[in-house]
Amino acid sequence: MHVERLAADTLRVLAMDAVQKANSGHPGMPMGMADLAVVLWTRFLRVDPDDPRWPDRDRFVLSNGHGSMLLYGLLHLAGFDVTIDDLKAFRQWGSPTPGHPERDPARGIEMTTGPLGQGFATGVGMAVAEERLRAVFGPGLVDHRVYAFVSDGDLMEGVAGEAASLAGHLALGRLVYLYDHNHITIEGSTSLAFSEDVAARFTACGWHTLAVDGHDQAAVAEALEVAIAEEERPSLLICHTHIGYGAPTKQDTAAAHGAPLGEEEIARAKELMGWELPPFVVPDEVYEFFRRAMDRGREAHRAWRERRDAAFAADPELAARWTAYHDPEPVRLSAPVHPPGTKVATRKLSGEVLQELAELRPDLVGGSADLAPSTNTIIRSAASFSAEDRLGRNLHFGVREHAMGAIVNGLTLHGGVRAYGATFLVFSDYMRAAVRLGALMETPSVWVWTHDSVFLGEDGPTHQPVEHLMALRGIPGLWVVRPADPTETAVAWELAMNREDGPTAIVLTRQGVPVPATPPDEELVRRGGYVRRDGGDVTLAATGSEVAVAEEAAVRLDEHGVSARVVSLPCLELFDAQDEGYRRGVLPPDRPIVTLEAGITRGWERYATPAGALHLGIDHFGASAPWEVIAAEFGFTGEAVADRVAEWLERRWS
Repeated sequence: MHVERLAADTLRVLAMDAVQKANSGHPGMPMGMADLAVVLWTRFLRVDPDDPRWPDRDRFVLSNGHGSMLLYGLLHLAGFDVTIDDLKAFRQWGSPTPGHPERDPARGIEMTTGPLGQGFATGVGMAVAEERLRAVFGPGLVDHRVYAFVSDGDLMEGVAGEAASLAGHLALGRLVYLYDHNHITIEGSTSLAFSEDVAARFTACGWHTLAVDGHDQAAVAEALEVAIAEEERPSLLICHTHIGYGAPTKQDTAAAHGAPLGEEEIARAKELMGWELPPFVVPDEVYEFFRRAMDRGREAHRAWRERRDAAFAADPELAARWTAYHDPEPVRLSAPVHPPGTKVATRKLSGEVLQELAELRPDLVGGSADLAPSTNTIIRSAASFSAEDRLGRNLHFGVREHAMGAIVNGLTLHGGVRAYGATFLVFSDYMRAAVRLGALMETPSVWVWTHDSVFLGEDGPTHQPVEHLMALRGIPGLWVVRPADPTETAVAWELAMNREDGPTAIVLTRQGVPVPATPPDEELVRRGGYVRRDGGDVTLAATGSEVAVAEEAAVRLDEHGVSARVVSLPCLELFDAQDEGYRRGVLPPDRPIVTLEAGITRGWERYATPAGALHLGIDHFGASAPWEVIAAEFGFTGEAVADRVAEWLERRWS
């Protein structure tokens, strides 16, 4: 046990020294979980530092991401691309060792963590992906587990509770979480706010639970063996630890959580453990110990490659199917066909596109937070994913929007799966942390949000989104696509599925929108904004269901002697990324502009022109009534818009 203990002490010292050098960070968790980390990483975890993206590697998630120095220390010792100089640059500009881990698969960092509970829930998504791919390709090609370190704080967050409930229901037996039960949070003892029986809660959710001394490496190894052998239930190892383990005065105190220990405390801690090396110097035997341990993963990878090559040689169709899941071709989708002039909700159009897409992309899985009949997000040719049927493609998240967001991220991050999650747009608020984190990770998750405005109708203002479109557009890297017709709806799904550098939201109506007589040019739609009707006096720019209102208003403006151009802007992010010449050609700066969207007007001022701007929207909550009544009362009819525009222009021209 000498080298195992020395390895744990090395992780503790690296954490203490890096946090002290940065004068910022969280030393307590790495010190408390060092023994757990050594056991998991050197005896059980199968990863390959020479090829960190190996598809059948075990996934490791540090959900309690404030303890990032533990992960960075592990990656360095294990031979990943994290150097001693990187550890010295902890939390500094340009360093690959930021304050919380940020997704970097080439360095072995599977996801960005920090917001507590997100790693816990995202790991559940990874486990679902593993189970499904294992069913599709067999255990010879897919045979890994998902491990995570989680904390008291993770388990207090509601998103973890939702995810734990679903994981138990789905019997995700290849999911193993090690819970750092150290009884300390920032404010002090967890007894201030947390006294539940965690084991009882997780047992009730269908988990297998074990309690262990988190500093007894032999006991931890034994518990992990039991957890790995448990294939029917996810496992939670309740590891009793001491935060800041080894710190002479700050162990078991909140002072060890989120601040440097101080030079004197560190010196005394090193003295007590018999550590005599200078800062950031690692004993050679620890490097050698980890190198031998990582050879287990290297050998597993080599054996996997042999199995893969033999399987593909024997079955070329299997090889083609693997490629279809792991390196799919871009898709081109057909616009649903409906008679011109008929009114069809874009949520219904999306459901029709989804069926074609599911045939083209076998890697596609998804579902809703108990709203699939309303969001039209069932793959009709597929079964439901369940504990009994791992081949199902329809996921039932239950009424768990928080967890759905993170689980969809986990599915997509895993690889071999492209996932979507659906609910009403107003409930995107529940998902926002996961949506934001997905954008930060550049994860190509797909969000389908329906019932996109006050025109939801009778359910009233509690269910009618007003500020949501602009709030979501404020997330860097998220594409928000609000289609107006069949063509734009098909392109919205194309954009989402062909994108690899970030998430996409497809925002859809409850009410019907008219099918145009002449479909728009798909290539122009893909640019995020384009001219649907030309005119020289004023530009009417709209999104989604308001495009048809703008077109009707343009016809009525003809009666006022006003020639109106109509512009559809299904995706502001894509339109803003076009070259200046194209943007000025669509929205000429020398003519007044009117923007039209059934949501708040804040944000539309960016499209104001020197010739003047009028922003028509809804800067208040909605009302309970049929949608046609709401449209009339709030001035969102072609006639009302034409009258307001004509009056505004008359004032400007007089």
